[in-house]
Amino acid sequence: MPAPAEATAGKSGPEADVIVVGGGVIGTAIAWRAARAGRAVTLIDPGTDDKASLVAAGMLGPVSESVFGEQDLLTLNLHAVGRFPSFNAELEAASGHRTGLRTEGTVAVAYDNDDLAALDRLTEFRHSIGLAAERLTARDCRRLEPFLAPSTRGGVLASGDLSVDNRRYLAALREAARRAGVRPLTGTVTAVERGPARARVHARVTPAGAPAGGPGQTVTLSAAHVVVAAGWATGAIEGLPDEIGKAIRPVKGQLLRLRHPPNLPPIASHTIRATVQGRDIYLVPRADGELVVGATQEERADRDITAGAVHDLLRDAMTALPAISELILAEASAGLRPGTSDNGPLLGRVGDGRVIIAAGHFRNGILLSAATADAVAALVDGQDPHRAWAPFHPGRLA
Repeated sequence: MPAPAEATAGKSGPEADVIVVGGGVIGTAIAWRAARAGRAVTLIDPGTDDKASLVAAGMLGPVSESVFGEQDLLTLNLHAVGRFPSFNAELEAASGHRTGLRTEGTVAVAYDNDDLAALDRLTEFRHSIGLAAERLTARDCRRLEPFLAPSTRGGVLASGDLSVDNRRYLAALREAARRAGVRPLTGTVTAVERGPARARVHARVTPAGAPAGGPGQTVTLSAAHVVVAAGWATGAIEGLPDEIGKAIRPVKGQLLRLRHPPNLPPIASHTIRATVQGRDIYLVPRADGELVVGATQEERADRDITAGAVHDLLRDAMTALPAISELILAEASAGLRPGTSDNGPLLGRVGDGRVIIAAGHFRNGILLSAATADAVAALVDGQDPHRAWAPFHPGRLA
């Protein structure tokens, strides 16, 4: 690694109390929360459009997404969804932006006997651990969602699930952070160092007005605390324990955005999760009439849109809601989620505690954003985060 120039106040501004690496929903929520507490915060982000939070459906579904064998993650997700509404209200007030939070819940439906049997087994499991999941007949499903296919066999209502417009939510976080005084830098962090008094960050910073991703200037910044929240790119940052780099990987997901044409009423009022011949698909309505359809899950690191993924998503979506054929295909997009070796996030201090990891949120980044911001705020204050985070300390990977 080349020796970087030490940043000075004239080149890179004053030293920060907290440097946050990564400007997705996790990093920006952390930065806003820290700035609201009166800390001087610098947020370093590449400024590119490859954030997982820009290619997401915004589902906050701890009940409908709970599966066998992930009890610790379910406990964390339930804590997170309980925190989200009040955090969101604070965010809307601080930013002046609406995030499109919806509270109707999730309707999970099945279309053949095998899929319904699998859904029933999962519902029994959810009941056994105390989750609220109401079984629905085919008639109940179509009463809640009249546009569901006649072949609907039955379903489940998870009334505690929420959803939010992911892009509006990130925009609100950015505006709230700006108003709170968070200092943004466009650049890529290459390494972190843990020092006895302060932590240091080595970064290639792009000058203001220059295209993101340009060569930039190599600088070193220091802070009392450095929070690494760089999503799937966290593993490429030098200076972190080897096990963190090995545990985090990019997992590709593709989704579609459909738009209602004029004079066509909304065809869904709840988030709909459908199981079609063993394949899962979800459809998330937006307040502006958009419908998000997703998502594939591929162990790949590219962001190409593939014809097969578009075909499969539309095929399964039209099995669930045939009226989708009348909607306008507004966008197909792909993003990289930060997966981990055990599907759980990484949150905790590294070494002497001046470097904090908040990464690996996989499919739950938006859901966990508020709870993560709270947890990092506690760590910065020298306290322990909520007990639901205990199983997800990065030390478990060692």
